[in-house]
Amino acid sequence: MKLGTSMTRILDDFVSSEKHAPPHLLVVDDDEGVRHFIERVLVEGGYRVETAAGGAEALEAVDHGEKFDLVVSDVRMPGLSGPQFVEQLRRKETDMKVLYVTGFSDQLFDERETLWFDEAFLDKPCTPNAILESVALLLYGHIVPPQPGGISGAPQH
Repeated sequence: MKLGTSMTRILDDFVSSEKHAPPHLLVVDDDEGVRHFIERVLVEGGYRVETAAGGAEALEAVDHGEKFDLVVSDVRMPGLSGPQFVEQLRRKETDMKVLYVTGFSDQLFDERETLWFDEAFLDKPCTPNAILESVALLLYGHIVPPQPGGISGAPQH
């Protein structure tokens, strides 16, 4: 069966848009100011970002079919701590990349002896560049310097 030119263009546009969709990130932090700061940094860096105020809310998003390339999570939160949330998340999404952003790295290592190979942590307070570089390192395997209009390696839309 031969497709018409317009159908071929539609399919080409669909396939190319799928290839170039920016990574989808989930930011989980109970502190609204921190959550919005990290969200703004990542959106300005060219990422698609969803937020959750805690581990239970984040797990609901995953349970409803949301797919994420990386999770940025606080460590100390009411209810589920960051490590507890990630432990439950890994039962559903075993290959999830995680960046813990915390002012309490000692608590992180009290709960976990080591990090997985696809996990990292960043101490609060942190700069926008530190967030973008840490995310790039987890997603792409190298630190990508910030570029005007977003981070290199994160497809722009």
